[in-house]
Amino acid sequence: MRITHSLRVTQVSPRVGVMPERPSLRERRRQETRRAISWAAVKLVVERGLGNVTIDDIADEAGVSPRTVNNYFSSKAEAIAARQHDRAHDIADRLRARPAGEPLWEALQQAVFAQCRDSAADEHGTPDPQWKEGVRLMVTEPALHGELLKAGAATEQALTQAIADRIGADAERDLRPLLIAATVGGALRTAVQHWLRTDPPIPLETLLHQAFDQLAEVLP
Repeated sequence: MRITHSLRVTQVSPRVGVMPERPSLRERRRQETRRAISWAAVKLVVERGLGNVTIDDIADEAGVSPRTVNNYFSSKAEAIAARQHDRAHDIADRLRARPAGEPLWEALQQAVFAQCRDSAADEHGTPDPQWKEGVRLMVTEPALHGELLKAGAATEQALTQAIADRIGADAERDLRPLLIAATVGGALRTAVQHWLRTDPPIPLETLLHQAFDQLAEVLP
C-alpha cells in the first residue's frame, strides 16, 4: 500500500518539473574534482582506517595536489561527509525535476531511488564483506561524528526546501516540509544501517524500497 492520497497537494511551485540550470564547464570540473577527492578519502579510510590516512594519501589517490585537497576541504572528516551533502542536494534536484502532477510521496521515492542507482553504478551497491566492515568501522570513528551530524542536517535542510518548493509552502512557517523531510531522512538512515548489517549483503536500493513501503503501511 502506498500513501499517495495523504500527500497530494493543490498548489505547486513553478520550479516543479524543471531541473536546475546546467552548471558551467568550470563549475562541472570543480564538482568532479570535489567528488574525486571525497571518494578517495572514503576509499582509503575504509581500507586503512582514519588514523592511517593522510592528506597526501588522499591527494595521490585522487590525482591532485595536497594543496588542492586543502582548498576543497578543511579535514579528512569533511571530505568524507561531503558525499552525504552531495547526495542530499542531488535528491532535492531530482525531486524538483519530477512531473508536477505526480503525488509527493511517489516523487520522493523516485528521486531517492534514482540517486541510489546512480551512486551504485560507481560504488558498491552490493558490497563485499570486507568493504562493509570497513564502512562500519569508518562511521564509528569519533572524529567523523561531528561532520556526519552536519551532513545529516544538510540533508534535511535540502529536502525540506525542495519539498516546500514542490507543495508551494513556506519552509520557515509551514511544518509539513520539515516533517516530511525528517521522515524521508529517517528512512534513508534506517536503510543504510540495515545495509551495513545484512549478511549476505542486500543492495541498498532494495532496502530503500522496503523502507518506503513499510512507511506507507504505518503512516495514515
